[in-house]
Amino acid sequence: MEQIIIEKAEKWLNSNIDEDAKATIKNLLSPGNETELTDSFYKDLEFGTGGLRGIMGIGSNRINKYTIGMATQGLANYLLKSFPSESLKVAIAHDSRNNSKFFAETTAAVFSANGIKVYFFEDLRPTPELSFAIRQLGCQSGVVITASHNPKEYNGYKAYWNDGAQLVPPHDKNVINEVNAIKSVDDVKFDRDDNNIEVIGKEIDEIYLNAIKNLSLAPEAVSRQKDLKIVFSPIHGTGITLVPPILEKFGFENVYVVQEQSVPDGNFPTVVYPNPEESEAMSIALKQAEEIDADLVMATDPDSDRVGIAAKDNHGDFKLLNGNQTGSLLIYYLLKKWQENGKLDGKQYIVKTIVTSDLINQIASAYNVDCYDTLTGFKYIAALIKQLENEKEFIGGGEESYGYLISDFVRDKDAIASCAMIAEMAAYVKDQGKSIFDFLLDMYDEFGLYNEKLISITKKGKSGAEEIEKMMFDLRNNLPESLNGSKLVKAIDYQSGIAKNLVSGEETKVDFPASNVLQLFTEDGCKISARPSGTEPKIKFYFSVNKKLTGKEAFDDNLAELNQKIDSIISELNLN
Repeated sequence: MEQIIIEKAEKWLNSNIDEDAKATIKNLLSPGNETELTDSFYKDLEFGTGGLRGIMGIGSNRINKYTIGMATQGLANYLLKSFPSESLKVAIAHDSRNNSKFFAETTAAVFSANGIKVYFFEDLRPTPELSFAIRQLGCQSGVVITASHNPKEYNGYKAYWNDGAQLVPPHDKNVINEVNAIKSVDDVKFDRDDNNIEVIGKEIDEIYLNAIKNLSLAPEAVSRQKDLKIVFSPIHGTGITLVPPILEKFGFENVYVVQEQSVPDGNFPTVVYPNPEESEAMSIALKQAEEIDADLVMATDPDSDRVGIAAKDNHGDFKLLNGNQTGSLLIYYLLKKWQENGKLDGKQYIVKTIVTSDLINQIASAYNVDCYDTLTGFKYIAALIKQLENEKEFIGGGEESYGYLISDFVRDKDAIASCAMIAEMAAYVKDQGKSIFDFLLDMYDEFGLYNEKLISITKKGKSGAEEIEKMMFDLRNNLPESLNGSKLVKAIDYQSGIAKNLVSGEETKVDFPASNVLQLFTEDGCKISARPSGTEPKIKFYFSVNKKLTGKEAFDDNLAELNQKIDSIISELNLN
């Protein structure tokens, strides 16, 4: 075992931590626990695309009172340096995870001890409301305690800047530098000052919900279709606080909440993963939808920044839509209604990430609306919104991982607003005698059939991180000549910032921050993206293929053809 890991563990052991934490470290230092000791201390948690996130436990590479405290002290130090002449304010929220409230209270204590005013949500609240509250209350920063859709053993810490967006360069690295400058847990001010803490709640809820209500584009259709049957599950998370109220505010009167999953619970007892991307997490909601013959099924993850949906397909069976399908449908609906309502004047735009379906680019182009691509991570979408806020009008955007945003008063994924707009979309198409799936086929018929698939490969711990690094190295240095019989024509390496034409050999720079992402393009329009996750011990491979839909009646055959194409590429890349 590396001596540095033992020294780090012993440094923690000799610091001012509680006796239970010390007992845990002593146990880790005893023979037979080398792997767990290494994974707990081999590095310090860093801000990735979603902030600080990890398994709960004792250690520098774990989420606990002390890593939360050091992160907060570092952020507090940075805020004090960044806004030296301002009266500092932060907002804090938390989700339903085990220890989330305790970690939120720890965060509030450290900020207050540093003389910073804290607006503390009285109980669990969705992540997007925290983003909204930062700007609403004029805060310089904010924190939400959540690990989003990760398994129950995880928790996390999302830090936000004064624009309501997650930290981006240089702030993220500067905060890390401040955290690294803290040499001991003893440097953290844990003594809570109640004079600096103000509890907030329902008053912010109402302002936020009213802002979402003002996004409505088809209130007449909703009024006529107010009996639309909607099944909703919060999957034991924060969605229960605001999704039913916003659906009621929009005018929907027939909402069925999945009772088995309605109570917030950090153990997530009815699911393996509290993630609406997983069919298993949606199974109870789907069963209820079949029983009542619902028009729409929606489920949010624990902190309500992601939403998954299902609706009946062309065979009358409930079908889960993937994140690309839902995101594309939302943009299709938004642009169609903006045009119908006479709101498009050439100054609007859409944003998506580089691994999200290029179908969205096609839709935006048809409506003469600019579509921008960013790196993966909603903080990059938010950064672009901030850059363009005085020049152009943001309509909406999103990413394939089930996160969407409508309008810009929130600067992160917003499943509360998305649920409202998805329900309105369902009412709009039903008002025309169509289903959501009919609307999907209309979109494919107009712009082409796009089919995407994601493979996530989990590699845990230090050895796993090394395996992921090797997989990326091998792919970069051994590009295939062709995939599924189609010649590879372009490769974009966002780490080196180089796009290479593999036919001519010409190289050009790409205007993106450096990121460990590699994209491959084939002659017949396939796009393959590889990137290690910034928030989980995974490497992700994204596959996108497309073809012209040869009539709506040929959808099943065309989709099967594209699925076979993806399977062939996966096999050739040895990712089975």
